[in-house]
Amino acid sequence: MSSAGTVAMAGTPMDPAAATLLVELGGDPRGALARRLTTALVEDADLVLGAAAEHREAAVRLSPLWALQRAFTLREFGRLLRPEDAAGAREPAERAAALVRGAAARRGTDGTRTDDDDVADPYGAPLRVAREVAARIAEPVERIAAAVLGPPPACAHPTLESRA
Repeated sequence: MSSAGTVAMAGTPMDPAAATLLVELGGDPRGALARRLTTALVEDADLVLGAAAEHREAAVRLSPLWALQRAFTLREFGRLLRPEDAAGAREPAERAAALVRGAAARRGTDGTRTDDDDVADPYGAPLRVAREVAARIAEPVERIAAAVLGPPPACAHPTLESRA
């Protein structure tokens, strides 16, 4: 997993409000430097997630044939994925590939409004705004992570409570 921006100033550090929020959420912003989205990054990715439609479109412009089936907004992908698309897949990479194929096939056919798929860029905004943006991001991220990781494996050893 990696990150790049469509208008990033390569080498600049993470926005202070975003870094503060990342620490609050248990992450570590040390060493996080911006880099620009390139054709090579798009073509090396199995899935490209942008915060807004303009980011998805930038990825598609860089590599139309590759990105058309693999680039989504974060909220769009979270909305379009169906865990059952990965039924039978055991490994996260295999599950992710199946989820991408399913979401791509479903795009434009689910009848859902797409005007709520964009997430605003909080760069330079107060911490309060960054928290609001994080809340819009959290729901699809949790949905995507659960679908990629799949259901927890069945317990191979019964617990003491289940033996009683």
